[in-house]
Amino acid sequence: MTWSLKGELIVNCNCELFCPCVISLGVHPPTEGYCQAWFGVRIDKGHSESVDLSGLNVALLLDIPGKMSRGNYTLAGYIDERASDEAFDALTGIFSGQRAGTTGLLSILVGTNLGFERSPVDYRNEGDSRQLQVGKKIIGEISPIAGSDPSKPVTISNSEYWPSSEITVAKASKGRVRAFGRVWDFGGRSAEILSMDWKG
Repeated sequence: MTWSLKGELIVNCNCELFCPCVISLGVHPPTEGYCQAWFGVRIDKGHSESVDLSGLNVALLLDIPGKMSRGNYTLAGYIDERASDEAFDALTGIFSGQRAGTTGLLSILVGTNLGFERSPVDYRNEGDSRQLQVGKKIIGEISPIAGSDPSKPVTISNSEYWPSSEITVAKASKGRVRAFGRVWDFGGRSAEILSMDWKG
């Protein structure tokens, strides 16, 4: 089944600023030796075959026991409660890697899938900052860090990072997770903002 998602992705993990996995592609270990992260996805335009996915949001949790390249990830997610049954099925397939394409790597790297639940998933842009809220389960806010020109964020371009070759380096002011047996707080830790143009 063909699918396409365009929009924005935000990530906040337990690494100190900045996460080395983005550049080393999992060869270098995370700064804490393991990776725990939440993701927010805003789908501006998307479809899976004839199913419209535009305007929906998704939140993910990833728990990785060591280097990203070694796999054995634990995955869990929340799908926008506004999604139709067909859209819910399409998004769970895409974000578990089962629909191949850009996210297909997850079908290999994820060892444990805790499942996907319907929930209100609120993704907001407030100035330069990005906010994600999934009830009281995930409360996150990240903002780009300034470069030598304070009017512009620090960016990484032409990377081989699978979600996007262009990355805006950010830092979390909020990063609280109380979900799927995880109790995390990554405020002050590494974050990323990425444009999303995925397909399968």
